[in-house]
Amino acid sequence: MAGFKAFLMRGNVIDLAVAVVIGAAFTNIVNSVVKGVINPLVGAFGTKDLESYRSCLKGPCVVDDAGNAVSGIPIMWGLVLSAVLSFLITAAVVYFLMVLPMAKYLARRAAHDKAKEGVQETLEISELEVLKEIRDLLVAQRGPSTGSGTGAGPGTGSGGSGSHPTP
Repeated sequence: MAGFKAFLMRGNVIDLAVAVVIGAAFTNIVNSVVKGVINPLVGAFGTKDLESYRSCLKGPCVVDDAGNAVSGIPIMWGLVLSAVLSFLITAAVVYFLMVLPMAKYLARRAAHDKAKEGVQETLEISELEVLKEIRDLLVAQRGPSTGSGTGAGPGTGSGGSGSHPTP
């Protein structure tokens, strides 16, 4: 049960459920556009509705009032063409209204994040430079007698007696 609960609580399961519900509602809209606009336009160039186009495979096709074939084998290619048009319209709307804008948004966001990362690196480098300058100023204020922590101050060189050379 714990694994099933974890599966249901993952974010992508909820996103998928929302996508299916919206897709079903959107399919009704697209089917209405195809049946209410596309099919009559095709019918204006032909003699009937797009879904009514058919061919007879064997013998003369006789169809009763309910649309059932009484004799012959009808191939209902108009119905298939209507479904293909519905799919293409759905795919075009999804691509141009959802996928393309999201891709542009994600590309802008990635460019912004990359630029922000570059600015952060520049700030870190300039902060390091400021700290080095502060260190150098502190060393300069202490004077040459204390050295820089390397143990090689004046009088510790290879002079031998520790006396300063005379000018």
